Amino acid sequence: MEKRKFGRTSHMSTVAIFGAAALMHDDSDQSDADLAIETALNFGVNHIDVAPSYGNAERLIGPWVKRMRNDFFLGCKTTERTKQGALTEMHASLERLQTDHFDLYQSHSVNDLSELDKVTGSGGALEALIEAKKSGITPALGITAHGMQAPAVLIEALNRFDFDSVLFPLNFILFGVPEYRETALKLIELCQRKNVGMMTIKSIARGRWGNHEKNWAPWYEPFSDDVTIQSAVNFVLSHPITGICTVSDVTLLPKVLRACENYQKMTEEEMQGLSASGQKYVTEPLF
Repeated sequence: MEKRKFGRTSHMSTVAIFGAAALMHDDSDQSDADLAIETALNFGVNHIDVAPSYGNAERLIGPWVKRMRNDFFLGCKTTERTKQGALTEMHASLERLQTDHFDLYQSHSVNDLSELDKVTGSGGALEALIEAKKSGITPALGITAHGMQAPAVLIEALNRFDFDSVLFPLNFILFGVPEYRETALKLIELCQRKNVGMMTIKSIARGRWGNHEKNWAPWYEPFSDDVTIQSAVNFVLSHPITGICTVSDVTLLPKVLRACENYQKMTEEEMQGLSASGQKYVTEPLF
């Protein structure tokens, strides 16, 4: 599987980043975690993305982290908005993950400017991240955002602080929404210029479930056929990002990993055509 340099860090991340959100569901157990991580390892994945908001995911992957700590780049997150709250959550994550350090620690789900104000303001979570870096708990700091405002929020975040990484939604349907596409491309250009690592989510998202029968675990409806998944992954990885956080469904995980392994760069014309074809899926709200 292709590897790409993760921003200004020295790590070469596989283009598939194991998203531990696949283990956030109420019925997820150790056997699910073992199968998911073994599958990821078989594809050569060397980067894990986890958060305390992902149910029992930290506890489930903790034994793997303890046993194979040097084999994974480990990224964790906090949704706390105050310094003290973030520090408390950070140390709880370290305990559950059975490690004494992260490779990346991120302020998570900062979805609008009011949330960003809380994180970056006096006594905000960013102060905890900076303290963690100074104390050696993590060498890299990041920020993540979900929703249609994500690229704009992350641009502003990078203007306020020199984060090492960002995470945001990117897929061929979203790029059919002109405002989102234009702002996302500005974010990508900014990250390239500042050498910021870029992770993406929702690569195979079709849209909200709506009235459709919910056949898969994610809160959004994913594409599930191999052909569309391959096209969707090709689209995302044809941008100069670091990698894709894999789907939050253990049964779809092998399909996404295989698509990442078989990635073929798309031409600009192919990307535009795929994005245009995805407009039949656009609804309000989209994600």
